[in-house]
Amino acid sequence: MTNNDAFYRLAPFIREYIYTHGWTELRDVQLEACKVIFDTDDHLLLAAGTASGKTEAAFLPVLTQLHEKPSSTIGVLYIGPLKALINDQFLRLDDLLKEVDIPVWHWHGDVSQSHKNRFMKDPRGILQITPESLESMIINRDNEISRIFGDLRFIIIDEVHVFMESDRGRQVLCLLERLSRYFEKEPRRIGLSATLGDYSLAEKWLGSGTKRRVATPKTETSQQKIRLAVEHFYISDPIDSKSKLTISSKDEVKEQNLTTDKYYEYIHSKCKAQKCLIFANNRTEAEQVITNLRQIAKAKSLPDIYHVHHGSISASLREAAEQAMRAQDHPAVTAATVTLELGIDIGHLERVIQLGAPFSVSSFLQRLGRSGRRGSPPEMWFACYEEASMDKGALPAQIPWQLIQTIAIIQLYLEERWIEPIEQKKCPFSLMYHQIMSILITKGELSPAALAQKVLTLSPFKEVSQEDFKELLRHLIKIDHIQLTERKGLIVGLAGEQLVRSFRFYAVFAENVEYTVKDDTSEIGSIINPPPPGERFALAGNTWVVVEIDPKNKIVYSKKVNGRVRTYWSGGGGGIHIKLLQRMRKVLFEEKVYPYLKEKAKERLQIARDFARRTELDKKSIFYAGNNEYYIFPWMGTNEFRTLDRWLRVQCSDVAKIRNIGGLPPYYLTIQSDVSNSEELLQVITNMAEREISPYDLVGEEDAPQLQKYDEFIPHNLLRKAFVTDYLDIRAMKGLIGDWK
Repeated sequence: MTNNDAFYRLAPFIREYIYTHGWTELRDVQLEACKVIFDTDDHLLLAAGTASGKTEAAFLPVLTQLHEKPSSTIGVLYIGPLKALINDQFLRLDDLLKEVDIPVWHWHGDVSQSHKNRFMKDPRGILQITPESLESMIINRDNEISRIFGDLRFIIIDEVHVFMESDRGRQVLCLLERLSRYFEKEPRRIGLSATLGDYSLAEKWLGSGTKRRVATPKTETSQQKIRLAVEHFYISDPIDSKSKLTISSKDEVKEQNLTTDKYYEYIHSKCKAQKCLIFANNRTEAEQVITNLRQIAKAKSLPDIYHVHHGSISASLREAAEQAMRAQDHPAVTAATVTLELGIDIGHLERVIQLGAPFSVSSFLQRLGRSGRRGSPPEMWFACYEEASMDKGALPAQIPWQLIQTIAIIQLYLEERWIEPIEQKKCPFSLMYHQIMSILITKGELSPAALAQKVLTLSPFKEVSQEDFKELLRHLIKIDHIQLTERKGLIVGLAGEQLVRSFRFYAVFAENVEYTVKDDTSEIGSIINPPPPGERFALAGNTWVVVEIDPKNKIVYSKKVNGRVRTYWSGGGGGIHIKLLQRMRKVLFEEKVYPYLKEKAKERLQIARDFARRTELDKKSIFYAGNNEYYIFPWMGTNEFRTLDRWLRVQCSDVAKIRNIGGLPPYYLTIQSDVSNSEELLQVITNMAEREISPYDLVGEEDAPQLQKYDEFIPHNLLRKAFVTDYLDIRAMKGLIGDWK
C-alpha cells in the first residue's frame, strides 16, 4: 500500500482534516497501521517514538471504519493510564470529529455527572476511560453492559509499557476478558507505546486471552539527533540552617539571611524565560524545586511563570499548568512527576530538565521525548546532586550514585538501544482477591466452581493453581470477606461489603489517605499526614500555614504565606535492572569521555574514578570500614540485591557473626560483623553460596511482606509464595557472588 493508496482509503472528513492541517504525507507508522487495520483482522501493536504520530496512526483507519459502518453502541474503547492524558486525547478527537456524527465521550472521576448522564442515554462512538472507571462501570452497570458495548469493534490501549509492568495492567486484561464474555465477536486490540525493548513480550501481553494474531509493523526510524547535558552539584538542605523564618502578628512569614543553593540557581538559569518541563522523581522534589525557583524569581523581580503537576495537585491547578505549557510565545516552567511523562500534548517545549537520575532507560526515553517536537531535536539537561552534609569519610559517599546512574542509562541507550524488559508476575494474589470480589459483587451468588471458572480463566492467573485458589477462598470465608450460603454458593460477606462499596475499591494500586487542602476560595490539592495548626507545608509550589484541620471530612484549611518548607510524600522509584547496575560499574572504570558531561560533572566523575581505582573497587567487593563495619558493593539489580540482603540475614548471620545490616539498595550494603577482616567475610559468604538452599528458606512461615494493595487479605502461605516467586532470585544472586573478588 502506497502513501497515496492509504490516504484515499481514509474517510473524506479525515482527508479534509489532513489537508487543512498542512500534512504533506502520512508517516511510516500511520501507513503501516492502515495496512494492518484495512487489510487484516489482526490486533495491532504500534511501537514508535514519542511524537511519531502513533495516536493518529491508530485512530485514522479505525475512525474510517466506524464512519463507513457506524456502530450501534460504543464502537471504540480507549483505555488510558492518566486522567490528564484522556482529557487531552478527548479534546484532540473532538476537534477531528466535529463535522461527523461520531460522538466522543470521556469517563473518569473528574468528569461531570451531567456528561456521564448524556453518555448513558445514547452510548455510541468512542469512549475514553481509565481502568478504575471501567471496573466501576462493569460492577455497577452489569445489566447495561451489552447496551453500552454490544457492538464494540476496537479497544485502544495507550502507553502499553506503563500497564504491562503493574497489577493495573493485569487488571486491564481481566476487564477486557470479562467484557468479551458479554458479546460474541471479539474486538480487535491496538496497543500504543513509545518505549518497548522486547516487542514479543508486548505482543504476548496485548493478545492475552484472545485468539487473534498481534501484528507489529516494523517502521523506518531515523537516527534522530538528540541534545544532552549532565551537570553535578553538591546541595545543602533546601531549608538552610541559616534561614530564619518568623511569623508576624499578621501571619506573614518574613525571611532573614536566606541562602540559595547553586543547584537551584543553575536550574533557574536553564529554564529562565523558556518553555521548560522539569521532571522530578517524586512529589516532594517537584514541590521543592518550584518553591526555590519562585524564590529566586521573586528576588530578581522576575515574573512568576512556575507550576507544579502531580497527583496531589487539584484538577484545576493541573489543568492550569497544562494550559500554560500549551500557550504559544509565553514562557512557562512546570515541575512534574510521571503525570506529564506520558503523551499529553503540552505544545512545543524548548527543554526538558531531569532532577537527579531517572529510574530506568524507559523513563529517560519517555521524558526525553516530551521535547524536540515540530522539527527540533529532543533536548534534556540533567542536574545531578549529592547531599553536601553526607559523611565524606564513608566509602560509599565517595561514589556519585546519581551521576553514574545517569551516565549508565544514557550509555545503555546510545550504545545498544537497550530498554528494560518487562517481567510478568506469576502470583498476583492481590489482584486475584480484587477480581474475586469484583465478580461476586457484579454477578451475585456463584458456586465455587462457577467462580473458579470465571477467575482462573483470566490470563493474569494462568500460573495460579486450583489449590492456591481454594486456599484463598477458604481464607476469605474465614475473615468474612466471602460468605458461604445455605445453598453452598458464595456471596460477598459483611466485612467485604464495606470494602467493595467504597469508590477506592476500583483501583488495584495502593492509595494513601490524603487530606484535601483548601484556602479561602478554592481547593489546592492534597497532602498526607498534615502538620498541626500553625505549622507550614509546601503544595503547588507555594508555602501554606495550617489554619484548621477537619479530621472527619479530611480537610486542611490553610493560608498562603512566604518562605520555603518541605512536604514529604512517600513513593517513587521501583526496581532497577541488573544490567543498569553492571553498566554503572563499568562507568567507574572505563576511560571513556562522555561528550554530554559539563565541567563539574566531568570533574566529579574523574574524582570518583580515581578513588575507585585507588581503593581497587574493580578488584574487591567487600571493604573494611573500621569498628567491625564492612561495606559490600554487589552490583546487583533490585531483585538480586533483595535476595542477598535476606540471605545474609537468614543464612549467613551466625557463621559470619553479623549483628546488623544496612545500606542503600541496590547500591551497597553496610554490615556489622565480628569476623577478623574482609577476606574472612568474603570467604564465609562465598562458601555459604555453594550450599543448596530453597528461596523459601529466606522467608519465614509468618514473614510474608505485604507489597500490594490487598495483600492484607491474602493468607500468609500464599503471600510467602508470591514473594519467593516474584521478588527473589537466588540463582542470579549466587552467580554474581561467584564473581566477587
